[in-house]
Parts: sequence; structure tokens; C-alpha cells
Amino acid sequence: MTGFSLSDLEEIVAERARSGDASSWTAKLYQSGMERAAKKLGEEAVETVIAAVKGDAAGLVSESADLLYHWLVVLAVAGIPMAEVMAELERRTSQSGIAEKASRKNEG
Repeated sequence: MTGFSLSDLEEIVAERARSGDASSWTAKLYQSGMERAAKKLGEEAVETVIAAVKGDAAGLVSESADLLYHWLVVLAVAGIPMAEVMAELERRTSQSGIAEKASRKNEG
């Protein structure tokens, strides 16, 4: 097992996004803005689903890594730290998934 975490990746994404390095995919994607970053996130989500449905374990691992990376880029572009998402997940664990989902339907 590796000691690498999503928090580590979040830090790397933030550092590279701020670098302005023209050779950095992260910097280019970050500077392209939300529309481009979100589109890439959506593409990776679809590719992850395809790998899962095909039963392609190696593909699912690879696409999941791409998905998480692009998710962190979208959060960075939005200025939302991953800690906020984690806090929301923690809040949701205090009730059953069915009750939590029902409460979201009443929000809007």
C-alpha cells in the first residue's frame, strides 16, 4: 500500500495550477477555466463507467485515477478545497443513505 493520498494530489494540482508552466497539463487546464476542466471531468467519468461495465479492471483503475485527478482540478478552478467535500461526506454518514438522499430532494 502506498502512502500517497488524495490530499497529496490536491497539493500537487494546486502547485502546478499556480505555476503557469506552459509544459504543465494541469496549469493549461486550470488556466482554460471551468468549462474545459468540467468537460474533461465528464469525459473521464464516462470512460470510467465504460471500463466498469466492460469489466476491464486495469482500465477501471487507470480511468479512476484520471477521474479523481480531473475532479481535483475542477475543485481547484472553483476554489473549493477537497476538505469541504470530505466534510459533506462526513455529515452524510450520520444518517442512512436513503434518509440522506430523501433530504436532498427536499432542498431544491
